[in-house]
Amino acid sequence: MRALTVIPGEPHSGSLTEVPEPLPGEGSLLVQTIAIGICGTDIEIVEGRYGSAPQGRKHLILGHESIGRVLDAPAGSGFAADDLVVGVVRRPDPVPCSYCAAGEWDMCRNGLYTERGIKGLDGYGAERFRLEPAFAVKVDDELGDLGVLIEPTSVVAKAWGHVDWIGRRSSAWSPESVLITGAGPIGLLAALMGRQRGLAVHIFDRVRSGPKPQLAQDLGASYHGGDLSAVAHLSPDIIIECTGATAVMADVMTRTAPSGIVCLAGVSSGGQPINLDLGDVNRRMVLENRVVFGSVNGNRAHYEAGAAALARADRTWLSRLITRLVPLAKWQQALTREPDDVKVIIEF
Repeated sequence: MRALTVIPGEPHSGSLTEVPEPLPGEGSLLVQTIAIGICGTDIEIVEGRYGSAPQGRKHLILGHESIGRVLDAPAGSGFAADDLVVGVVRRPDPVPCSYCAAGEWDMCRNGLYTERGIKGLDGYGAERFRLEPAFAVKVDDELGDLGVLIEPTSVVAKAWGHVDWIGRRSSAWSPESVLITGAGPIGLLAALMGRQRGLAVHIFDRVRSGPKPQLAQDLGASYHGGDLSAVAHLSPDIIIECTGATAVMADVMTRTAPSGIVCLAGVSSGGQPINLDLGDVNRRMVLENRVVFGSVNGNRAHYEAGAAALARADRTWLSRLITRLVPLAKWQQALTREPDDVKVIIEF
């Protein structure tokens, strides 16, 4: 069968190659791949900046954002042939740490977790893959192939869940507004969940044209394009930072209203020093009870919450997040960013 493979650490080693069929020991569900989503992590792996192959192997099969259809499932697994499924990315460490033992592998303390298509485990970028029922999430048939958005939505669901938990430090917490920085798929999905919560949603992104402003407007959000001066007047209760841009992160840490919460969901590449008055940041955070926290990945509960959020969303709007569908034979095109890209999907 065909699969997208890469030699981690070797730049531009990605290729479409023939690989053996997945072994039954990799999971009792046999799944036919429909599509995989492409994100910045995949691009970094192909560029040789990230990733690790399974133990004893040189190549890694790419793809951590999946959607597939079950070909074969054992009795009692909770799944049946023809079910649509998404595979969870992370697997708990074998020790396990206290978080992994509790099913919260997204919070792993010792870093011994593995991740499909990223760290130590083959991904879903093959024509067929095996999946353990405990790490398979059933997709509503009405959502269909848009279930490929469940993995990035799980990341957002975790971020919102942690915002909720932190907000409960005060019985009077009643947020009214949120600022999302970055109008990529994570940012727009975060905005979707903000609108579903009845919040006034503001989205900031550097681009002023293309599909992003209209997607924001059709969601019922306010879009602010250009530089950070476009949001200088805002003082929201919640900020979810999705860009990873150093200047944006430095700005949002003190932009919330008093007692506000900032979630850092974007990952910075580092190496971009800026001038930051940390004393001023400290003063504002302490005297105004602000919170800044980081959030990454998601466990099964977050996948299920993400699937539920997508099920409530307008299907037409969701489909417009996918701005390019690339056939498997032309997979290289999916790993090259284009100006109007939001979400790029490789179709199998």
